[in-house]
Parts: sequence; C-alpha cells; structure tokens
Amino acid sequence: METAAEENTEQSQEKKGCFECCIKCLGGVPYASLVATILCFSGVALFCGCGHVALAGTITILEQRFSTNATDHALLSEVIKLMQYVIYGIASFFFLYGIILLAEGFYTTSAVKELHGEFKTTICGRCISGMFVFLTYVLGVAWLGVFGFSAVPVFMFYNIWSTCEVIRSLPANMTASADQICVDIRQYGIIPWNAVPGRACGSALAEMCNTPEFYLSYHLFIVACAGAGATVIALIHFLMILSSNWAYLKDASKMQTYQDIKAKEEQELQDIQSRSKEQLNSYT
Repeated sequence: METAAEENTEQSQEKKGCFECCIKCLGGVPYASLVATILCFSGVALFCGCGHVALAGTITILEQRFSTNATDHALLSEVIKLMQYVIYGIASFFFLYGIILLAEGFYTTSAVKELHGEFKTTICGRCISGMFVFLTYVLGVAWLGVFGFSAVPVFMFYNIWSTCEVIRSLPANMTASADQICVDIRQYGIIPWNAVPGRACGSALAEMCNTPEFYLSYHLFIVACAGAGATVIALIHFLMILSSNWAYLKDASKMQTYQDIKAKEEQELQDIQSRSKEQLNSYT
C-alpha cells in the first residue's frame, strides 16, 4: 500500500512539474512579436504575390488594348519586369527580417523575465535592440511610400471600371453616345502620346472590362494595396514592441548594475565582519 501511494505521489509530482514547465515556456513567448510577425508575413505575401500577378496582367491588357506597337511600351515593360524582381527581393528580405525580429523578441522576453537569474543583458544586446528600432522605423517610412504607390494602379483601374459601368448603364438605343465615352491611358503618363491606339471607347472598352485579365488584375491590385497597408501596421507594431523592449533592457541593465554593487557591498561587509570576529577571537 505504501509503495502504491508513493508511486501515485511521484506521478502527481511529475505531472505538476510538466505543467509548471509548460507554463514557464508559454510565459517566455513574446506574443506581441508573434502577432506582428504573422501580420508582417501575411501583408508581404499578399503584396508580393498579388502584385506580381497583377503586373503581368497589366502588361497583357496594355499590349492587347492600348499599345499594339511593342516599342511604345518597351520602357514600361522593362520597369514592370524590374519591379517583379524587386518583389522577389522584398519577399526574401522580410522573411528573414521577420524571423530576426521574432528571435529578438524571444531574447528580450527572456532577459526581462530572468533578471534575477544567471541571464545577463549586455551592451551589445542593447545596441542591437536600438539598431532594430532605427531600421524598423526606416522600413516603416519606406513602406508608407510603397502603400501610397500601390494605391495608384487601384485608382487607375477604378476609373476604368467606373467608365465601363457608365457604358453598361446606358440604354441599348444610345450606342452613339457610348462610343463617345473613352478611357485614354496615355493621360496617366505610362505610355507615350504617340502610342496607337492609346485609348479604348464604347463597346471595346466594355469588352475589355469583361475580360478575366482586367477583373483579376483589378482585384489583385486591391489585395496588394491591402497587403502593403497590413505590412505598415505590422512594422508600426514592431516599432512599438522594439521601443518597449529597448526600454526594458535599459532598465534591466540599471537593475543589474544595482544588484552587482549591492552584492559587492554585502560581500565586503561579510569580509569585514569575518575579519572582526577573527581579531576578537585572537584577543580572547
């Protein structure tokens, strides 16, 4: 009976130890950094994936509807291809940068939660945290520009779509009026004024709006713009987290300095007391 009771006690202690270990591990997870990392990955993935496909669809629409001569839009095609390669670089960079910031969040959380243990913050660690604050701020400002730039094709496609809606709303007997409603893509400056035909009118414009390329590119540009906005929010979130973590590390450094001085003084006091006792014993 005693053996069974002892086994049950040991099992309950093991379960309790596993539970406490799990709670300790979960307490060291930087949930704010984890949420910001997921949001950043999602935003960058939406922007890069949807933007890449939407740019390819834009080239198709341009070649079929607005610029039949390849030399007229050769520069634009090169710029779009360059932007697609830049998208590859952005996706790779932010995948690594998000992982690094998440790892920095784990480091800072451990440093703050284990102030009284053996884990010690260093000057190098605080400098790295400060560098991440500055770099994230710069990237946030840059992504604000990207967000604004990604809204431009959404505005252009929205204008074309609105014009198509006007054509569709006209009665069937007003075909002459519909042919006078046009979209001139040259006014946006993306192709030269000598490009042929350069514009789409009436039934040709309505037919273009019904093509899968236009429908897909329009909605993908909207999603890409939303992804850029989500990335901006994630970087702002990261900036707040990093600033808070840097302040925590700074306070932790002061606390460590205070504890080191206190421990040194206590050790010196103990040494003085022990020497005093030795001298007293020698006199007696």
